Amino acid sequence: MPRKPNHDRNDLIKRARDLFWRRGWAGTSLKDLEAALQVKPGSFYAAFGSKDALFELAMDKYAMDGAERLKELARTYGPIKALQRFPEMAIGSNEAPAKACMLSKTLLELHAHNHPLASKANLHLLRMEEQFAELFQQAQSAGDIGSEHDPKVLARRYQSDLLGLRVSAERDGVDAKAIAQEIADSLVRL
Repeated sequence: MPRKPNHDRNDLIKRARDLFWRRGWAGTSLKDLEAALQVKPGSFYAAFGSKDALFELAMDKYAMDGAERLKELARTYGPIKALQRFPEMAIGSNEAPAKACMLSKTLLELHAHNHPLASKANLHLLRMEEQFAELFQQAQSAGDIGSEHDPKVLARRYQSDLLGLRVSAERDGVDAKAIAQEIADSLVRL
């Protein structure tokens, strides 16, 4: 009879996500993963197959969690208030291993090497942009923003502002909370 794994797969993926998010793909070795996940090499390969496969699972979790947080904000506060609250939430967690976006970090790190994970990160960023565009469209339908604005253009700019905010939050001497507030305030003027 096969042995039952004594690790929660979702917990392992979460721990791997945090390690990859903090150190990046190249900065995380298999030994680092084995230590963080407290698994032996054979168990690692049996569970995930490869470092790339685990990274993809970790990146998928990161993207799914972010999308769910935004959906929950929209359910609770409505589209425009969700968009106003999201920047502060994106940089406000003390439990997050990094302030910068894992997807953008992955895209920047691996794009020059034509690594398939860079394309996957870009797809996640495009999906997030679509989610922002949908919220801008809903806000427009509700009369919270003017009809002269293109929700897709607003979403692309908003995402660009968020990515810049998240990089700024990693820097010393930058008041990222003030920048987050500026992003939120800019939505009132639409």
